[in-house]
Amino acid sequence: MINPKPVMAVVFRAMLVACIWSAGCGLTLAGPVAKQTNSATAVATPPPPPAAEQPAPTPRVRAYLFRGAMGPIFSRGMDRLTSRLQEVGVQADVNEFTICRIIAARAIREYKEEPLPIVLIGHSMGGLCSVIFAEVLRDENIPVSLIVTIDPAHATGNVPLNVERFINIFLSDSVLGGGDVVAEPGYQGHYASYDLKDHKEVTHINIDKMDTIHDQVVKAVVQLGTTPMQVKGETAPLRYLVPQDEPLELWDSGIPQSARTGDTLQRLATVNQVPLWSLTQANQLSDNAPLTAGQRIVIPRHLMPVGQQPPVTATTAEAAKRSATPSARPSRGEASSDKSSSPRTR
Repeated sequence: MINPKPVMAVVFRAMLVACIWSAGCGLTLAGPVAKQTNSATAVATPPPPPAAEQPAPTPRVRAYLFRGAMGPIFSRGMDRLTSRLQEVGVQADVNEFTICRIIAARAIREYKEEPLPIVLIGHSMGGLCSVIFAEVLRDENIPVSLIVTIDPAHATGNVPLNVERFINIFLSDSVLGGGDVVAEPGYQGHYASYDLKDHKEVTHINIDKMDTIHDQVVKAVVQLGTTPMQVKGETAPLRYLVPQDEPLELWDSGIPQSARTGDTLQRLATVNQVPLWSLTQANQLSDNAPLTAGQRIVIPRHLMPVGQQPPVTATTAEAAKRSATPSARPSRGEASSDKSSSPRTR
């Protein structure tokens, strides 16, 4: 007869081993398993910070700024703008216009070592220098992403063909500046010209210090270095005489649209979020001019999406007044320019 005790002992040992391997017997293994759990918790990777806390990307762009004559006295706005660009991570420095070609030679070496987008900004004779600088780079087949001239000298030359985007902000009645810079024949880049002569609070001495110009230039330079510009469709140049009661908004160029049945300039201004005066001047039409279906209408635009542009607020309006800038009132001025909407060539 078989002794049941040894058989039961074997069965019990088999059941115990099975329970341990399957962790199904309700036994608490306070040793190794607990330690493994604590270790896993200790080395767990913390979740990434919210998107709002992520650092902004560093703009990969080089900016060369130039003062005008007696720059350390009369063109200190270029120093302030340089500091603001440096604060947002842009490689920027400011120099006297008298060493323009020396800095251009340095820029050529830097570009060949690391080809980053190039931005040139100049006040008065510094504006003239910016165009000469671009001509030097043109001879080396180096593109210039953006030039901003601020009341450049009358002797400033034409915008060369290697410039992708050009903005001129000037006072046509200025003796010290007043350079109405135009483009070379065949220019295919983005061109915009802004005459502030009706803004009597703006002079050749303070135009380079305007916060509204600095704000918009810094934003444009950062966008050049961090986000590809969205350039679609035909480019239409812009030439504006900014009405005295209107703020200065630096569009990059215009884009033609075809009017549809029932369109008016007022409706197109509302849809495209631009002031009515900008359409009347760009198209040389009165604000109540009838439009026909298919008629070509030039709309000012930014090369970046409209949603990324800063709104005009009471705060920016106050800053504009403090910096001798145009008023930021949302009034709509009538067309007051006898200039063509295209960049003249000399």
